[in-house]
Amino acid sequence: MTASLVVLWCGGKCLMVFNRYRQAWELPGGMLDPGESPREAAFRELEEESGQRPATLDFAGAARTWYAPGRRFEYLAIYQGRIVSPLPFTPNDEMADSMWWDPGEDLADLHPIDAALAHLCP
Repeated sequence: MTASLVVLWCGGKCLMVFNRYRQAWELPGGMLDPGESPREAAFRELEEESGQRPATLDFAGAARTWYAPGRRFEYLAIYQGRIVSPLPFTPNDEMADSMWWDPGEDLADLHPIDAALAHLCP
């Protein structure tokens, strides 16, 4: 595994973060640090990118994706979790905003793969 993604739910809505560099809404997540497990990376990336700290994250599956700039396949661990009371979001160097998205509604600038993963991990 090279990266982890998190599908986090609160009251029927899924957490999305707005990536400053890609100018798109996406699921929180990122690359594993050396010696870090996929689950540890999921918790770390979720907190770094959104400020959220759920008690647990459950393994939901794995995905293989083509990373075009590096011309290679990457393998992603996907985790899902739930929270009752979201913590406030503070913008950071990577993420400009966060929102709780209703998958039944359109969201401009949402990566299709992130939307599909949210639908697969209800």
